[in-house]
Parts: sequence; structure tokens; C-alpha cells
Amino acid sequence: MALDGIVTRAIVQDLQVLVGSRINKIYQPTDSDIVFQIRAQRENRKLLLSANPTYPRVQFTEQSFMNPQEAPMFCMLLRKHCESGIIEAIEQVGMERIIHFQIRQRDELGDVSVKRIIVELMGRHSNLILVDPIANTIIDGIHHVTPAISSYRIIMPGFSYQEPPQQNKLNPLETGREQFLSSYADYADTSARFILDTFTGISPLIASEVVQRALQAAPVQESADTQDLSRSSDSDQGQSQSPDKVDADALWISFESFMEPIRQGQYDPVSGLNAKGKLIFSAVPLIQIQEEEKHYSSMSECIEAYYGSKAERDTVKQKTSDLLRFLQNERSKNIKKLDNLRKDQLEADDAEKYRIQGELLFASLHQITKGDKEIALINFYDEEQRPIKVQLDPQLSPSDNAQRYFKKYNKYKNSLAVIEEQLTRTHEEIAYLDSLLQQLQSAALQDIDEIREELAEQGYVRNRNKKNKKKKKDNRPTLHIYTSSEGIEMYVGKNNLQNEYITNKMANNNDTWLHTKDIPGSHVVIRSSEFGDATLAEAAQLAAYFSQAKESSSVPVDYTQIRHVHKPSGSKPGFVIYDHQTTLFITPEEDMIKRLSSTIKM
Repeated sequence: MALDGIVTRAIVQDLQVLVGSRINKIYQPTDSDIVFQIRAQRENRKLLLSANPTYPRVQFTEQSFMNPQEAPMFCMLLRKHCESGIIEAIEQVGMERIIHFQIRQRDELGDVSVKRIIVELMGRHSNLILVDPIANTIIDGIHHVTPAISSYRIIMPGFSYQEPPQQNKLNPLETGREQFLSSYADYADTSARFILDTFTGISPLIASEVVQRALQAAPVQESADTQDLSRSSDSDQGQSQSPDKVDADALWISFESFMEPIRQGQYDPVSGLNAKGKLIFSAVPLIQIQEEEKHYSSMSECIEAYYGSKAERDTVKQKTSDLLRFLQNERSKNIKKLDNLRKDQLEADDAEKYRIQGELLFASLHQITKGDKEIALINFYDEEQRPIKVQLDPQLSPSDNAQRYFKKYNKYKNSLAVIEEQLTRTHEEIAYLDSLLQQLQSAALQDIDEIREELAEQGYVRNRNKKNKKKKKDNRPTLHIYTSSEGIEMYVGKNNLQNEYITNKMANNNDTWLHTKDIPGSHVVIRSSEFGDATLAEAAQLAAYFSQAKESSSVPVDYTQIRHVHKPSGSKPGFVIYDHQTTLFITPEEDMIKRLSSTIKM
């Protein structure tokens, strides 16, 4: 489900700890996301403001973000007007999905300046807008809305800020019994549709929840219930209600009991699976949750669990679509090349046959006449001396026919070695492409540029960041570090540059190396010579989870010491050979991976 006004209200309550705090740093990791680093209540916090069209949200986050080398223009403006500023207020507009951040800062002349960041969480129309509240003028928005897009509301620098169109609905937290019952009496559609159409800030999920709670207290209204509805609403209805229309009193009691804790700010964020097996979440408990119910200490924690990986995977998918298409095409080409090489190999395997036929022809030149198309000769290479038929070119002399067979023999004999070499290279190429495809499946945002850089270095693609690329001083890739339950660091390579670094440069001889057996996947290194079974099991889980066999069971994982792992000269990035290994059989468990403490070093 999308965020509604109730979830937005819970978020704003969570964010009140930031009031009076200073914004230390501002980053824009993607086209739609802004991250504030804030020092609040003696604690460093990261606040994510996202205008992602699919996953808009505002939340505290623990995620690490890869920031561009050059900050986008909107980020630069936020830094100018808001960095080092004090957050004076964080407010929700009514029950709408709109949040205002009031920020006070001293400008370059030392004068106090107040700016407002308006976060509009409205699906594909979501936006982050920086406004001068005194003049009500837009300084800029993360997404521009030009007159060509909307004639009602323009989001461009210099234009006056105008709120989204009003829906003229009732505030569910300010609606009394009489107003509720009166509105319900005049409504002809279903009860759930009444809740949705009448009150602001309510999603279809919440409307359905209110109706289901009412149904637990009272049955669906039949024609005989019409009189009761009329009495309770002080309205004379001369018609029976829809079978989907719940008793008015029961619906009001359900509605009021649902809204009261929200009115009091008493939230209990929860997520779980509904009857259809779909994952849902809410700021308050839902009777619709049937399985895997999980409660959270804050709304931000709930949103992070629900949206976090989805939003990142969606962004990764967008950024890697061209690479995926390219790698899949390259793999298809190599599969086709492999088939052709195998056909050539079958022909080349007949080289010995051509030599025998040539020698038999030379030994029997006196029996052949120019113009013959075929001749039967005794095969003196056969123990049983069986005759064989040799095809002849009638245009050639007997001697030239014999030479023709020797030329075929020499051609295929020489090509056989080349074909075998090409077969080996093509198999290696397919294995390499498979490893890259697997890495893209589990890649985080931080890993994509490194995969692209690797492909550029290998000559597969053009390096489009060549001019602007600033290389790290130590030339170290991004490092993904997990900590075992025994407190031991385990490094995971999410791409070949990371695999090369942690295996061939960083690890010590006595460190332990893990990898799925004959399956593309990540290199995992346990950075200790001494560890227990728990660390080994967790490292094997990492190797199995970050592999092509992620969804399989009993995945074979080899482990050995780094001293037994070697990279052949001239081999592809990430390719190694190893020995002295022991094999474990692991069924990947996502929950275990999520429980492990992890950090990213960039």
C-alpha cells in the first residue's frame, strides 16, 4: 500500500525529535532522494526525503547511499539555503500527505533567513519543493512541473507555490457522530467507498479495516435493518440498503475506535501478510493481518523494513537495465558461437578419415579414371580389409582427387587445436557473463558503477565517466563487511572488482575463503585465523545467499584457506582456482542475513 495521511501523521510525530536540531550535511544520492545528516539528542541521524514516484516516503534510515561525484543543482540549492540550518518546525498539512519543514539559517551576510521544504507524498506526483515562506515563492523543486505538464499548478523557480488541489473531504479526526451518520445516510455506495470518499488521509486499506471491524460487531445490513439505520441517523430512508452497506451505528463505533488512538498519537506500527498473502503495513494494528505479524518501535523502522529494499531494487533495476540487456545479448551470442564450434569440432574429428581416404587413392591411382564419381577400395587399414566407397570429383584427375583429401585432412587437423582453444575461451566467456549477471541481481547502488567500470576496462562497453571519474587514492573498491555472531568480520565481494580486492590483495594467508561450488557467486573472506562453527556457518550463508543459487536448497559451498586460492595468469576478473577445500551444504536464509550486523566502506 502507499502512505496515507494516518501514516504521514505517525511519521511527523516520529520526526518531532529533530525540532531544534541542526542539519549538518545534505546529499542527493538519486534523482528523487535527499538525505539529511542531522545531530539530534546527542545522536547522529540520517533523514531520507524521497519523491520516488513508486516509493515516496519520509523516514529515518540506516541505509548507506552512494553519492554522485558532483552534487545535482537542487542539492546545491538545499546546501546553500538549509545546510547548518536549525529545524524550527515539522508539520503535517491537515490529514494530507504533505509535510512542511521550517528551517532557520543565517545567510552569507549573517542575516537570519527562513526557508520551507515542502514534501508532497503523492505517488507519481510526489515532489520536494524549497520555498521562501515570506514571499511564498518557489526557489526550486526536485521535479519540475512546467505549464506544458500542468496548467493548474507550476513547480518552477520564481513561481508562487500553490497547494495541490483540495479534495474537500472531512478530517476524520475532527468528525463527530452526527456529521458521520448524516453523511452516511446520504451515501448510496458501499461502506468502504463511503469511508474512502468522505474522509481525507484514508487509504483503501484503512477503509476496508474500518468496515471489517464493524462487521465483527454487527452483521451486514438487511432490509429489516433500514429502520434501525433511520433511527440512528435521525433520517427517514424509504429504501433498503446495499448488501455491502454496514449498519450505521456499528460503522461509526468502528470508525471512532480506530481514530481515537490516532487522535491521541498512540501508534503501534505493524506489518504482515493479509488473507491474500500480500504484505501490508499500518501505523496501528490491523485485523486484516493474518500471518507474519511484526511490530516496530517507530514508523520509520516500519517504513524502512517495508520500502527500503524495494526502493533500492527498483532504482538498481533502472540503472542496470542497459547492462542486463547487453550482457544477455553477449551471452546469447556466445551460446550460438558454442553451437557452431561444436559442429566444426565434429567435422574436424573426421580428419583421420580424410587422411586414410587420400592414402588409399594414392595407392590405387591406376584403378581410377578422370570422370569417375566414386570408387570402392579395399581399406588395408581395417583389420577385416572391408571395402569403403570414396567420393571423387569427376572434374579432377586421380592424383588431384587424392591431394584434395590430404588438403582436407591438414585443414581439419590444424583447425582442431584452434577449435578446442576457442571452445575453452567461449566456455570461460559464458561463465564470466553468468557471474556478471548474478552480480547485477544482488548489486546495491554502490556496486553498479564498479561493474560498469570493470566492463569498460575489459573493453565490453565505453567508459562514459572517463572524463569526470575521480579515482580513489588507494584504488580500493566498495567493501561490504558483515560481523558474525562471534564478532568476527566477514567480507563479501558483490562484483569482480570487490572479489579481486578482498581475495587477492586484502586477505591474509591464514584467512578463510568461501565460494559456492561450480556456481557463480560472491567471494567471502573470514578475516581471522581463529573462529567458531557459528562464524563459519554464517559466512557460508553469505556465500550461498549472494550467489546464483540464492533460491535453492542444499547449496554446495567450498571453503579453504587463502593460501590455497590462486588466480591464473591472464584470467578474467574474479576468476580463481583453489584446492584443499571442504564442502558444506547450505540452504540460504534471508532472515539470518538480515540479522547480521553490516557496514559499507567506500
